[in-house]
Amino acid sequence: MGLEFISNPSLSKRTSLRLGGTAEVEVVVRDKQDLEALSHFLSKHPMRSFVIGEGSNLLARDGQLDLALIRAETPPGPERVEKIDDTLIVRCGAGQRLPGLLGWAQMAGLSGLEGLTGIPGSVGGGVAMNAGSYGTEVGSLVTRVRLWTPTHGLVWLDREQCEFAYRHFSTTVSMPDSLIWEVELALKEADPKKIRTTMQTNYVKKKATQPVTAKTAGCVFKNPENDSAGRLLDTAGMKGVRLGDMLFSDIHANFLVNKGHGTCSDALELIELAQTTVKDKFGVTLELEVITL
Repeated sequence: MGLEFISNPSLSKRTSLRLGGTAEVEVVVRDKQDLEALSHFLSKHPMRSFVIGEGSNLLARDGQLDLALIRAETPPGPERVEKIDDTLIVRCGAGQRLPGLLGWAQMAGLSGLEGLTGIPGSVGGGVAMNAGSYGTEVGSLVTRVRLWTPTHGLVWLDREQCEFAYRHFSTTVSMPDSLIWEVELALKEADPKKIRTTMQTNYVKKKATQPVTAKTAGCVFKNPENDSAGRLLDTAGMKGVRLGDMLFSDIHANFLVNKGHGTCSDALELIELAQTTVKDKFGVTLELEVITL
């Protein structure tokens, strides 16, 4: 199929926060046969590379970035791989959108993903960040992950070779500069109507407590141990604090919202203000969950 090269890709068009400058190039990979060509490209162009999915947890800096964006647009649609009692092993490409996977699983009568309702992004990004909500984390469902690196090629890693923690994924074997290509998940057979009801309930809850329809990058900060970043920010008075077109949501203080013409510099200034305020008031250092480019 061949690699697709896009010059000067706009990060504001590729991130859910809708801000940021331009990268040098975006390389789109659609077939595993093209991964060798990707390896050749990366060896010939020593700029920084970053695997971008749906851009739902990214804060991209303004201006021109010396950066090659790598996008894996793997074949769409999950597939059933194996049935073990009432458990179905489902395989899907990293480029599959997470909401699309949830919709497919509901129609197929496969339960386990309902807690992720309302989370945007791709399956690959969900694995990389161990995305989670309402007691469900992607990592708890993973049975295998297929990674690609320029030196190892495509390699399947079993669950025992993967390490998942709070908003974290790593491997027990050395896989530098890896790209998540495919993932297999263990889901349970269940009544599609009950699955849909649970998903609808979760979405209503999320919409009432989070700015799910606004331009955001999800939670800005990780929750400290035994506490909530949103609670700390709210108590510290950060809810609704605004700089230019960037503000902390007045629905949930742990979400930065772009009201239209926000800039990364304004976002970073607000983040620094929030960290300083929470540190001064509670003695807690908030750690970023959003990834900055």
